[in-house]
Amino acid sequence: MGKMSLGYFFQKEPKAEGYVANRDVLNYAVGLSGQNISYGYISGWIRYFCINLLKIDPKKVGNIFSLTYVWDAINDPIVGATIDRRRHKPYNKLRPYLLYFPPIIGALSALLFMNVPFDENGKIIYIFIVYIIWDFFYSFQDVGLWGMIALASPHSNERARIAQWVSIGAGAGGAICGLFQQFRTMLNSAGIDDMYVFIIFGAVFGLGGEILSMRAHKINELVEGGEPEESVFKSLTILRHNPTLLLISLARFSQGFCPKVQNAYFFENAITFTNGKSLEVLFGLLAGIPGTAAIFFANKIAEKVGGMKKLLVISQVAAIAIRVIAYFVGYNSWPQFIIMSALISLVNLPGSLMDIAHRTLTSNSIDEVELKTGVRTEGVSFSMQNFTTKMTTAVTTFIEGRMLSYLKYDSSLLQSGIKQNAKFLRWQWPMFMLGPVVGAILYLIIISFVKDSKEHREEVERQLKERKEALNAQETVLSSENA
Repeated sequence: MGKMSLGYFFQKEPKAEGYVANRDVLNYAVGLSGQNISYGYISGWIRYFCINLLKIDPKKVGNIFSLTYVWDAINDPIVGATIDRRRHKPYNKLRPYLLYFPPIIGALSALLFMNVPFDENGKIIYIFIVYIIWDFFYSFQDVGLWGMIALASPHSNERARIAQWVSIGAGAGGAICGLFQQFRTMLNSAGIDDMYVFIIFGAVFGLGGEILSMRAHKINELVEGGEPEESVFKSLTILRHNPTLLLISLARFSQGFCPKVQNAYFFENAITFTNGKSLEVLFGLLAGIPGTAAIFFANKIAEKVGGMKKLLVISQVAAIAIRVIAYFVGYNSWPQFIIMSALISLVNLPGSLMDIAHRTLTSNSIDEVELKTGVRTEGVSFSMQNFTTKMTTAVTTFIEGRMLSYLKYDSSLLQSGIKQNAKFLRWQWPMFMLGPVVGAILYLIIISFVKDSKEHREEVERQLKERKEALNAQETVLSSENA
């Protein structure tokens, strides 16, 4: 990327055809940061809120959210195909979803964390209904946000640059959301009831994050979205021409098959030498900062190791090896905890680059589909990102609910400051540290089949450019003849 100055972010005009002004990249990154604050709070804490604050049975929570995530996942490709099918103004295919939908999503995000005066079944029905409506609007926004990478420039190197910076923005949003435990501890210490803390941050993170996400609509679409398909079904079936996307989706989905529960359970129940909630925040900082810093060099790292696919392979091999080492290090004292956190930070160095690699490979695959079919598929292609995330979450949520039930987790003990039973505590450490290894092995096997070649990407871009120039020339001739 070279040296950076303030001018890097505030250039007034694009340098060349297909170049994206850095002020636009900055707005885009800030928008992704806002969305990730909101989404991170909901995805990270809604199940915990239901189990530990609303006192809903963990098995019921696992069942209901597994069903909603499966429905959400099925719905997302339909949303993506609908976006691809909708007729739109040239160079304005996705931006409307980034401007008009966030306030609605934000209001629904806040409503998810309300303590409604219903019995257990009534609360489940309320959460289910609000979540389904929330997800409907969120799906359109999320496809629009990530699909903009493919439409922001016709050049793969520019798309990689954009993917890198918006991933930095998304990571910053996740880091801000990661401070929730510390804010929660501080407010609890000030005498604010935990229920009100969750409600307050439903507004601050849920609604506030979505309002901030509206900044993303300022980035321009420099690639014409193309003519829509005749039907939603045809938009969906075009995915068969995109093996790269299908393999990435399957690999990501395989990561959900791991025996793991949310980190909060480990820190609140297994940590004995200090306050677990504060330690969770410290762990996030120690483990996350090096990985976040590595994102700034994502494209150079990918170039050094031989491409985005190799970056994915290296990240998972490293994750497996280091997690096994960290497991044997342990966590029961400050020295062990610091060493363990340092090891996990090494996992996050390449691991934090995976999202950039996925998005860059997906954006490049859309060019390949256009070359094969003449149709661009930003909507349905990036809806697969949502589809995969939710199907993965559905699997992990189902597994989590069953494991909490099997290990006799009792949410009432948390409010009393009492640790869980011996069986639960015994399994917390292997679940926390080794659970993700199962998914990483499955991912590694599948991702090895993805093809990634710089020469192939350049050839695809060259052929697309020649085809468009020929079409423009043909239109010019026809216009002259009709004049």
